[in-house]
Amino acid sequence: MTRKMIFPLLFGIVGIGILVSLGLWQVQRLTWKEGVLAHIRQEIVKPPVPLDIDAPGIAHQKYKSVSISGRLTGQEIHVLIGTDRMGNGFRVISRLETAKGPILVDLGFLPERWKDTPARKGKITVIGNILWPDEYDWFTPEPDIKANIWFSRDLPKMAAHLKSRELLVVARSVTPPLAHITPLPVDTSGIPNNHLNYAITWFLLAVGWLGMTVYWLWRIRRRLKENS
Repeated sequence: MTRKMIFPLLFGIVGIGILVSLGLWQVQRLTWKEGVLAHIRQEIVKPPVPLDIDAPGIAHQKYKSVSISGRLTGQEIHVLIGTDRMGNGFRVISRLETAKGPILVDLGFLPERWKDTPARKGKITVIGNILWPDEYDWFTPEPDIKANIWFSRDLPKMAAHLKSRELLVVARSVTPPLAHITPLPVDTSGIPNNHLNYAITWFLLAVGWLGMTVYWLWRIRRRLKENS
C-alpha cells in the first residue's frame, strides 16, 4: 500500500465507523422507545382509579387511568381536528365542576355539522386518562375566540380561558353518553417512533460510504499502475 492510499483508507474507515455507530445508536433508541410505548399502553388500559385532583405529583401522572364525576357547566372549547374515519370536526374540551374544583375533560369528537348545537351541561361520569398535551408550537395559529375554534390543546391557555385547573382527562367513556360526541381515547398512534427507519438510513449510508471508499482506492491504484 502506498502513501497515497493511506488517507483515503483512513477517511473511509472513520466515516464508516461513525455511520455504523449512529445506526447502532438508533437501534438502541428503538429498543428504548418500544419499551416506553409498551409502558404507556399498559397505563392506558389499567382499571381506572378515582381521580384525586389534589394528589401530590399529579403533574407526572401522564396516561394514568382514572374516573371522575362532576357537572358540565356548558363552558367548552372546540379544537379543530380531522380524522380518517369520521372526517373533519372538533375535540370538545369542557369545564367539569368536581367536588374539589373545576378541571378540563376532553369529551371526544364532534362532527363539524353539529358545532352549533347547545353546549353540553349536566352531571356525568368520565372514565379516561390524564394527559398533558404537547401540541402547541410557534407555528400554531392563535385561537379564534369569537368563533370558538382552537388549533391545538394548549392546556395552560385552555385552563385560563375556562377558569379551570391545568388538568385534562381524555374520556374513554362518558356516562350518560352525549349526543353527537364520540370519545377519542388516548392511544400511542400519535407518538412518533421512527428509529428503525433512521437506523436503516445510517446503515445504508455506511454501505454507500464503503462503496465510495473502495472505488476511490481502486482509482488511485489503477492510476499508480498506469504511471509506473
